[in-house]
Amino acid sequence: MLKAVASTLRLEVLNLLLDRGPLSYTEIMNILHLNPSRDAGRFAYHLKFLLKADLIEPDVETKKYRLTDLGRMLVDVTETIEERVFKRRKMMVRTSRLAMEEFDRNKIAEALVKEASVPLDLAQKIARETEGRLQEVKAKYLTAPLIREFVNAILIEKGLEEYRHKLTRLGLPVYDVTQLIKSAGAQRLSVEAVHSAAGDAVVEEYTLLNVLPRDIADAHLSGSLHLSSLGYWVLKPREFFHDLRFFLQNGLSLGKLGLLGASFPPPKSFESALLLVSNLLKATATEVSGEQTLDYFDVFLAPFARGVSADRIRESLRLFVFSLSQSLSESGSPVESSLGLELLIPPFLEKKEAIGPNGQKMGFYSDLTDESRLISSLLFEVMLELGKDKPVFQPSLIVKIRPEVPQSRESESLLYEAHRLAAQRGLPYFANLCFREQESASYTATGCRLSSDWKNDWELDTTRTSCTDSVLINLPRISYNAEGSHAKFNELLEEQLEMALRALEIKYLTIKQRLHEGLLPFLAQRTNGDQYFRLENSTRQISFVGLNEASEAFTGKPLAEDAKSLSFAEGVMKKIFDEVHKSTKRPETRPVLSMAPSNEAAKRLAELDVERYGLARVRVRGSKEQPFYTDMVAAPSQLGAPLLEVSKIEEKFHQLSPGGHLAKFELGDRETDPNELLSTTKQLVTASQLGLYTYSRRLTFCARCRKTFFGLQPKCPLCGSVDALSSYSRVSEKYRLMAAST
Repeated sequence: MLKAVASTLRLEVLNLLLDRGPLSYTEIMNILHLNPSRDAGRFAYHLKFLLKADLIEPDVETKKYRLTDLGRMLVDVTETIEERVFKRRKMMVRTSRLAMEEFDRNKIAEALVKEASVPLDLAQKIARETEGRLQEVKAKYLTAPLIREFVNAILIEKGLEEYRHKLTRLGLPVYDVTQLIKSAGAQRLSVEAVHSAAGDAVVEEYTLLNVLPRDIADAHLSGSLHLSSLGYWVLKPREFFHDLRFFLQNGLSLGKLGLLGASFPPPKSFESALLLVSNLLKATATEVSGEQTLDYFDVFLAPFARGVSADRIRESLRLFVFSLSQSLSESGSPVESSLGLELLIPPFLEKKEAIGPNGQKMGFYSDLTDESRLISSLLFEVMLELGKDKPVFQPSLIVKIRPEVPQSRESESLLYEAHRLAAQRGLPYFANLCFREQESASYTATGCRLSSDWKNDWELDTTRTSCTDSVLINLPRISYNAEGSHAKFNELLEEQLEMALRALEIKYLTIKQRLHEGLLPFLAQRTNGDQYFRLENSTRQISFVGLNEASEAFTGKPLAEDAKSLSFAEGVMKKIFDEVHKSTKRPETRPVLSMAPSNEAAKRLAELDVERYGLARVRVRGSKEQPFYTDMVAAPSQLGAPLLEVSKIEEKFHQLSPGGHLAKFELGDRETDPNELLSTTKQLVTASQLGLYTYSRRLTFCARCRKTFFGLQPKCPLCGSVDALSSYSRVSEKYRLMAAST
């Protein structure tokens, strides 16, 4: 056996069969550059020697020679001897365990088998080849990522792309992390925001590579679709609708769930009830990536306000709002929350037993109208008071207007207070519940909507459930590719819808798995066998960007300026609505069409389309350097446009988007009379079927004189300062810091 490998040629044959697998007589000669006429006899002699020593064997069917187990063992022995005799340089590796170890090719083979399910023989061959190439590089030291890059390169060369796909390492390049830190500093974000963004990038890569099918991942990357919250796609639902009564009756059991912090018994007072609410939002923020809604906030807290003085309630609400406006989630971003406020007790709540102090029942909610109104009134007062200096944008207030509100003097007085807050700071959102389909509607400040259209039960359909996530379709790109053909447009639209629905099905199943695994303990908590989170009633949002631009690309004119373009846009919405509605026939499948706001999608998809088609062909808003599509609304709002005219366009699309919608009306940079706004609202809720809308302002805050001014001011109108200003504007659905000179 040792004599068999005494020949360099015979050893080359053994190494060749180990590296390449079975080879024919002719293939071996060609690879070794042997001349068939001159070297045939010599080669045949060496081949017989290897056969006789049982180091190789013939395959009768393929007529090729392959290595035996003994031959493979002998190759390993010769390599070990070679390393000892020639004293090959030892390669040191910085491992992912943050340790220095001597290179061992067996670990490469083990990783290939474990991570990518590569067959053992193939894994060993790749490991051997990797070792050879690394020896040639002569690097001072190796790192685990560098070795993985070599392995991936070899896999690609051998056409083994599926294995390389599974072996891909997730993470950010050093340059990207450096830029991330710089960007966070420029935006005045916390260090936790950097940490969260880096983690999001890893989960995004993981989701695109290993969770979503290739066609869906490619559609997102190329810009045909946009998957929201991709960093949390396999981890959390996006938005959540609470039922405050559950916690007022049972308390907040954080300790039992393995969460940090003390547990809270059912609250005994108004102050402790607000403390419970604050901690409820913070606890849920670890398991929800976006907005949380506490609907009927004033109604459900009304039992705790009975017999309590207005001054005490006001001070408790002031501390609650101040605390919540400063609260940050794990990612370092604000805890986004929406409080639904009723100006009267809704009919379906009137005869519901009220949950009061210590979790005890105390009559019906219909007995607590005065207390409910007092809470709303004082909350408006507190938000206005706290916002006199620096603007306060959390929590978001959603004022619900029912048909009976204008007929009640007390309710109309509350409505005036809400519009005074809107005139000064543009804060409240107004939900128009004056038509039948809206009676049980619940909203978040992002425009997400739930109603009793699933199980026909307002509690099951609108509380303790979520919007799992949203997929947005790039409508302008469909128009560009359709090239004026309605049939082609519909065909492409159906393809994108099918992928979007599949993506949301995957999202739903992953959240179901996370609940089963115990990774969402707060949402999965049970009382009397009843799980708090009703996942099966969650919605899945199909949305879009650029309806206005798609119509303009297809018809030549924006939809707000041309009847043909408007008709085209309505046809597109009806097509999507019908296709989405078909999917609701499957159990646990609640897809909804939404006009979800997404500034990120509006910018990303527009930029990708400009790169792909050129600025001359696309229809975008903004500048060449910063293009974007219209999101959230059908037609982009124009300052000074008559609100009723705008509402007539938007209401057509609100009715076709039951999963969510939000109209935004700009107030301009001047003083506005609250009575004027109130009059406009009365016209809107009686003359249109807008679902949710808000009045918006641009604001500038001066840190030196601690005053807030209308408009984006270049310098403080009072002290003249230019280096102590912060400017805010409602970007899509929420106010965002636009510029800061401090």
